[in-house]
Formats: sequence, C-alpha cells, structure tokens
Amino acid sequence: MNTFWSMSTSSARKRPETEEKALAGEPKNSPPRTAPKKQLPTIPKNAVPVTKPVSPALSAQSTNGTHASYGPFYLEYSLLAEFTLVVKQKLPGVYIQPSYQSALMWFGVIFIRHGLYQDGVFKFTVYIPDNYPDGDCPRLVFDLPIFHPLVDPVSGELDVKRAFAKWRRNHNHIWQILMYARRVFYKIDTTSPLNPEAAVLYEKDIQLFKSKVTDSVKLCSSHLFDPPKIEDPYAISFSPWNPAVHDEAREKMLSQKVRKRSCMLTVVTQTIESEVASLSEELQQVLCNLYTKTTA
Repeated sequence: MNTFWSMSTSSARKRPETEEKALAGEPKNSPPRTAPKKQLPTIPKNAVPVTKPVSPALSAQSTNGTHASYGPFYLEYSLLAEFTLVVKQKLPGVYIQPSYQSALMWFGVIFIRHGLYQDGVFKFTVYIPDNYPDGDCPRLVFDLPIFHPLVDPVSGELDVKRAFAKWRRNHNHIWQILMYARRVFYKIDTTSPLNPEAAVLYEKDIQLFKSKVTDSVKLCSSHLFDPPKIEDPYAISFSPWNPAVHDEAREKMLSQKVRKRSCMLTVVTQTIESEVASLSEELQQVLCNLYTKTTA
C-alpha cells in the first residue's frame, strides 16, 4: 500500500471508551465552526500508486526511512544536481550526455591530448545504481577494451572502486569519476591491476607497452564511426567530415572565438588609451610646473 495513503487513513486517533462515555453524557460547549474542517482528499476509486521496480538494496535503504516515500523524486533530483556539477566543472577533453531512455545511464567520450595515450578517443558509458546516491559506486565501461592496467581486457570496465572504495553520499560525485577516468591515462598505476599483462609490460618493457598502447589507440580510432552499441537518440556518435553539414558549424565556432578576442582587444585598447590620457595630463602638469619655476 502506498505510504501516503496509509498515513492519511490511519492518522485519526481513536478515543478511549471512558472518554467517549464521558463526552456522550455531557453537552459539548465548543464554539461553532466558522470554516469547514480541513481534510485530506479521499482516495479515488481504482487508484493505483505510481511505483518503479527497485533493487533489494533500495528496499533495505527505504526501511531506514531515508527517502522511502519520495525515492523516485529524490533520485531524479540527485541526478539532475550531479549533471549540473559535471557541466560546471568543465573537465578538459571530457564530454558526457545522459541517456534518453534512462537517467541512470550516461554516454561519454574522452579525448587524450598528450602522453602515452595521445590522440586517443575513447567512448564510454556510465551506469548509475538505481538507489543512488546511497548505493554502490557508479560503473564506467569503455565501448572497446583499452590496453591499460586498470581496464578489464574483456569487459572494458575501468577499476573505479580503486579510487572510490565506498561511495559516500554528499561527498563523492560523478564528475570525480570522470576526472579519475581522464587522469588514469596520464598517470599510470600498476598496483592490483585488472590487466596484469599491461602492468608487467609497463614495469619491465616500456617499449612493448607503448607499442600495444598505440595499437589500442588505433583500434579505437578505426571504430570511431561505428554506430553506438546502445540504440539511444542521445548516444554519442561520430561521422566523417561532411562540408555541407560541418562547415557551417565550424564557422560559427570560429566566429565566436574571433568575437571574444575582438571584445578582449577592445577592452585592452580602451584601458591603454585611458592610461595614456591620464599620464599625458600628469606630464603636462609637470612640464607646466617646471616652466613656472624656470621663469620665476
């Protein structure tokens, strides 16, 4: 039964029998009511509470009273707040987009600018547990397994729990997972690897490690234009350069940069002109004082 309805139907307190008898034998001298008594709305016929399938972990959490009566709304608010934080962070080379089908699945891509994985373009998916933020840590899985000590060579899942052994509500956030996923390609960690071969090669044969990394980067680039593995209108996809489509967008982006630079130059020029004007006035005053002293 829905918590809201159970509270509304059982909220009235039953009077003891002795109190009811005493009240029945005595006239009630309460003042007349000027307004009707406020009551909860009646339960409509054939009303079915709106629910969603939940995991056992969420049911256990609900018994503690954390957000039992407003779980779906709290989850939606939490995910919206998380995405807002991601946008505010402006992580370099990282782009993320929530799925159209489910707010618990986000599509992303990481661009690696330098280092061993330079020119790498790695698409991934973030899977968020349905009892977020009170549950386990979200998972990050690359579309293609990348040759890396912390990436599972079969599933492509990144070892996120290394950095977030226990997900702490109001302390850990999804943007931190994205930042961690970017950092692992610049700072290699080989302790307790998911890919032991990559860890051993990095420690003992760095040239062979670099060769396998280059092959992995090329493999991901060769599949860059493949359709998304999950059919979703918001899934991130790439297409070859098409001048009829992309030239206009490129011109808009470049024009915005030029406009910003021109605005900055205008501000700087105005500042310099005002400084020169003030200096010229001071210089004229100094010359005038010198002339006055010399002619006196």
